[in-house]
Amino acid sequence: MTENIEVVVVGGGYAGVMAANRLTQRDDVTVTLINPRPCFVHRIRLHQLVGGTGDAVVGYREILADRVRLVVDTATRIDAAGRSVTLADGGTVGYDYLIYAVGSGSADPSVPGAAEHAHTMASLEEAQRLRSVLETTPTAVVTVVGAGATGIEVAAELAAEGRTVTLVCGRVLHPYLHPRIRRKFAKRLAKLGVTVIDGPGAKVTAVSRDAVRLADGRELRSTVTIWTAGFSVPDLAARSGLTTDAAGRLLTDETLTSVDDDRIVAAGDPAAPSDMPLRMSCQSANPLGAHAADTVLSRIAGGQPTTIAIGFFGQCVSLGHGAATVQIASKNDIAKGFAVGGFLGAKIKSRSFTGLTEHLAHEAHEPGSFTWKFRDDTRQQRLQAKRRKALAAR
Repeated sequence: MTENIEVVVVGGGYAGVMAANRLTQRDDVTVTLINPRPCFVHRIRLHQLVGGTGDAVVGYREILADRVRLVVDTATRIDAAGRSVTLADGGTVGYDYLIYAVGSGSADPSVPGAAEHAHTMASLEEAQRLRSVLETTPTAVVTVVGAGATGIEVAAELAAEGRTVTLVCGRVLHPYLHPRIRRKFAKRLAKLGVTVIDGPGAKVTAVSRDAVRLADGRELRSTVTIWTAGFSVPDLAARSGLTTDAAGRLLTDETLTSVDDDRIVAAGDPAAPSDMPLRMSCQSANPLGAHAADTVLSRIAGGQPTTIAIGFFGQCVSLGHGAATVQIASKNDIAKGFAVGGFLGAKIKSRSFTGLTEHLAHEAHEPGSFTWKFRDDTRQQRLQAKRRKALAAR
């Protein structure tokens, strides 16, 4: 009788659930998913939760395969030598293979006063607390710090609700955007009543209970300050003695296998393949989760895992309830001077809300069925160029 192979997935976000579901292709694989909460957080809907126009919670039974055992706890340490994960409650879970999919969260703001007086919203609990604050202060003057996709989405959502909102860019409105598309975003935000502050003096230097100070000396009145600038990954890998990149992501090869241990594979935001990580996003999370599972399944079968070939189509950003614009990009994630807005843009964004979880649910019922259309065929060329440059610099 063949002995069961134990695979532990740490983290139950998009990448973790996709990986866990896909692993159930083999009857001799037992899959355990460790996650700190008993529900799935649909992170691309957190701005709607904050704005009071939508929910961001999905029951795991809707998207998780029946054969996956869910352990509701927090992983505090990975013992690579002993092949076990220590949990916050003091227990341990052993593994033969581990998929590291701990996701990402809010970056710790280093600006004086920000940690004490600004609200973050990268997690369910943070978003719920922020919504409670907004509900008790309906006339609050809101300042959103950070003008990436999250900052734009929550600023637009709250402005559409009739609130007074200022969006502080730090430098430029959503640097990812093509300049032509950026101007369209600026017009839409202005139409909603959002005051956009950008330019060299728009960096926040201090946050107080009722104000935000900028580098050029301006002080903005702010009853509620929302901090959306940047994301960070948990320090579990570094704390466990595994090799990480400068941002704390697990350093892997192009198959997503840890450079320290071929029994540990990364997926989603905390993965840094060849120290050239993909953009943190749900768009790459599902393919990375699927690829991580394929790498583990290949090793179990005694095969050679394939290298990643994951591309992008762009970025879809909500601009108030029922409105969105899709910035089109090349497969290697470079924004083009073309976007889809209006009814079609809103339709694409709305479809992404259901589409992401439908992919997970379908993989739960038919493991191995998920495929991805967008593949970056230039990654290996860019990786080789990076290596040549590094060798030349020695």
